[in-house]
Amino acid sequence: MKIEAVDGSTPLMQAALPDLPMQQTVMVRILRIVLSSMTEFFDPVLRNVGLSENSFHVLCLLVASQNEPVSPSDLSQLIGTSRANVTRILETLEAQGYTSREVEQRDARRHVIHVTEAGRRATQAAVPQMITPLLRAFSDLSPDEFSTLDHLLRKVVLSLDKSPI
Repeated sequence: MKIEAVDGSTPLMQAALPDLPMQQTVMVRILRIVLSSMTEFFDPVLRNVGLSENSFHVLCLLVASQNEPVSPSDLSQLIGTSRANVTRILETLEAQGYTSREVEQRDARRHVIHVTEAGRRATQAAVPQMITPLLRAFSDLSPDEFSTLDHLLRKVVLSLDKSPI
């Protein structure tokens, strides 16, 4: 249904804005729909364990850091959201008792984030709930298609990283 809407509106957009690079514009629209759809797809599962999609990813990264210091800026880059949004996510996780924040010893302007034992338990509890949705989200792709998608999306990220406007 969403793809049909994109396909139906593209000729009208092409006619109204003939100078706009249409293939690239459609690709951006599709990627935005994918991102929005993923949030809609995963949020109900994560809400059942008291997390959001972004907070789940933050906790996964903190658990994976094995108690190494992680800054809010690091987390912002790693989950692909703004620094302000990471601050909100961390405030929520801290209020839930899942993370702690301390001033970095070498630079008092910076904070480092740690996962608490409660945060580790919450992350571990969420993992079994995420297995089926994660597999289902990509179930229409063959292993080769999944690999190609991974490769192409990484190239897009690199392209965006090296060509700021």
